[in-house]
Amino acid sequence: MSETTIQIAYLVASTLFILGLRNLSSPKSATLGNALAASGMFVAVLATLLAQGVVGWPTILAGVVVGSAIGAVLALRIEMTAMPQMVALLNGFGGAASALVAGAELVRAQGLDPATLAEMGGSIKASAIVLGTLIGAVTLTGSLVAFAKLQELVGGAAVTYPLQRTVNGAIAVAVVVLCVMIAIDPSRMDLYAALAAVALVFGVLLVIPIGGADMPVVISLLNSYSGIAAMATGFVLSNASLVIAGALVGASGLFLTKIMCDAMNRSLSNVLFGAFGAQADDGGAAAGGDQGTAKAYTPEDAAVIFSNASSCIIVPGYGMAVAQAQHAVAELTEVLESKGIKVSFAIHPVAGRMPGHMNVLLAEADVAYERLIEMDEINPQFPETDVALVLGANDVVNPSARADTSSPIYGMPILDVDYATNVFVIKRSMNPGFAGIQNPLFFHDNTMMIFGDAKQVVLSLVEAVKNY
Repeated sequence: MSETTIQIAYLVASTLFILGLRNLSSPKSATLGNALAASGMFVAVLATLLAQGVVGWPTILAGVVVGSAIGAVLALRIEMTAMPQMVALLNGFGGAASALVAGAELVRAQGLDPATLAEMGGSIKASAIVLGTLIGAVTLTGSLVAFAKLQELVGGAAVTYPLQRTVNGAIAVAVVVLCVMIAIDPSRMDLYAALAAVALVFGVLLVIPIGGADMPVVISLLNSYSGIAAMATGFVLSNASLVIAGALVGASGLFLTKIMCDAMNRSLSNVLFGAFGAQADDGGAAAGGDQGTAKAYTPEDAAVIFSNASSCIIVPGYGMAVAQAQHAVAELTEVLESKGIKVSFAIHPVAGRMPGHMNVLLAEADVAYERLIEMDEINPQFPETDVALVLGANDVVNPSARADTSSPIYGMPILDVDYATNVFVIKRSMNPGFAGIQNPLFFHDNTMMIFGDAKQVVLSLVEAVKNY
């Protein structure tokens, strides 16, 4: 295959990437977007394999077999509720691949004659090798820490220690110095090894001070990191398609990170360095004070309220994901609609543990996209709604964000469920959410707490509504 044909193939692949990303902006066209992006990747991989200088076919086939086997196992064994963890791992794998490719190219360069290697110093390629290694290594270990927090292998709370910012600042300075020295003199493999080791440690230290409440932002940011690392690798390999694909992932990840931060009314620096949730108390009592006693009800009690209702807004949260209640919720939606009750879903941008978490789960249960309404559009509807049904959500429906200036989440945009005529809250217990603070909504006069596993409670509610 000629060089011109390869570049044309890369151009086609890049166009498909852009069209795929555009279609991913809407749930209705997301399936088409995935297909377009996957087609673009197929074209890019095929063109790369047919280009000169690629490793032998036995190695390629071995990589395809091993990679496909790993991917198949992940796809079949990981539940939809564990999708945030898988995304975190995939971000880490992307970072690791970029770092390994950059390192391999630098090792290859050591075989060049000294004059050619010296000329490489200060070049775009040398800088790209350094950046690919740095960002890729940080993405790898940062993603592994995020995975461990999401999988609850370690505590989800922010981890702090004395002089933490000072230590991180010193490491950052050391990283910059190492990057500059290696870019100037690519022959220094000892410095390169030091950079890789320090970058791996730096990735851990950057993520451990971030609490579970901010994991959606972390995942989005790490996704952006993996794209930037891939873009740097594209410069290392002089591969235009990889540069474009990495730039698209990096830029879209940064935009999504900005959107997530705005949804919490916090800056990115506050998310990364604020150690939000480090002081979470037991049960959230201190944070909320003595607010009275929550009233516990049964699904049968809720069915009585539903019998006189004409509208319902369901607010899904992580509790729905943990209980895998999305299919039960879809069944409840059908039953309520059969009773003449209009049902819609209020989606908060940071509900769950990754961007779009609730959308993915509800789509799996075949809930119509038209029912999923974003926060700004649905908030004005709550005062005219008969029932707001909250499924395992906490911080995104906490009225303290509006009224309590002392609350850690003050100023965060929330779903105005407390304005509905009746509020049903399904939770396992009174334990607080990711932010570690109590929710005064649970003690409001118009709130009915229904305790138990979300799936079982919703199924009981389905039967109660049917039989009332």
